[in-house]
Amino acid sequence: MSQTPQSVPPQSVPASNHVDAYTPPQVAALVEAVGARKASLPALQTATLGLLAGAFIAFGGMFFTLVMTGNELGLGPGRLLGGLAFSLGLVLVVIGGAELFTGNNLIVMAWADGKVTTGALLRNWGLVYVANFVGSLGCVVLVHLSGALELGGGAVSETAASIAAGKLRLGPLEAFSRGILCNVLVCLAVWLCFAAHSVSGKILAIAFPISAFVALGFEHSVANMYLIPIGMLAQGAIDISGFLGNLIPVTLGNIVGGGGLVALVYWLVYLRRPAA
Repeated sequence: MSQTPQSVPPQSVPASNHVDAYTPPQVAALVEAVGARKASLPALQTATLGLLAGAFIAFGGMFFTLVMTGNELGLGPGRLLGGLAFSLGLVLVVIGGAELFTGNNLIVMAWADGKVTTGALLRNWGLVYVANFVGSLGCVVLVHLSGALELGGGAVSETAASIAAGKLRLGPLEAFSRGILCNVLVCLAVWLCFAAHSVSGKILAIAFPISAFVALGFEHSVANMYLIPIGMLAQGAIDISGFLGNLIPVTLGNIVGGGGLVALVYWLVYLRRPAA
């Protein structure tokens, strides 16, 4: 979700001072209003912002790969540091402005309230998903051509290959379940960003949920659009069926986690109108 709370018309949300965070009901109104706006964006704007988001998440993946190379802090602390590095991706998406498929699962709130049609929801998800994919693959090509994987005498290349191999070993149920858990945390990070008034507050809101999902080994579809192809290039073996075997269940899990367990739950709590 790229828009900030300040971009929503004042009448869309109850009044709030700019010292305290927005309350959860206010955040729900903000997320719904922004979701409705996102669903009506022109295709070119949506696709361009989607390309940016794919590249931004890839930058987070690059940073994560480097930080995990030669990391001897131990399992927990090492993965925590890697998670903090990967947080760069969502910071760029939220603060810089871009359209990320996993964050846009929150549009389900506006859909559930009848403010976005099913067609508009699927149009947004489809455009953004494809654009995220293209942006990610563009970064894969550039990183491969840049020679950046040869840092540390090729150690970064070995790390990239290891990360991709680990993801490709996951079975469909594992990938799906990790996708659910991942996007619960990603969408909660976006949700917390809407509660914050400042750039520093938004960055802090992003850091903990994103670090958690990375440290715990959960699966993010857009991150995998970069991490798996770059790892396959590093090891010189392209496995399209293995890539799709990870990406499809992870994507479905992301939708369930973000759209179902965050967006629909908060819609039921704060926005559902009681039956007459």
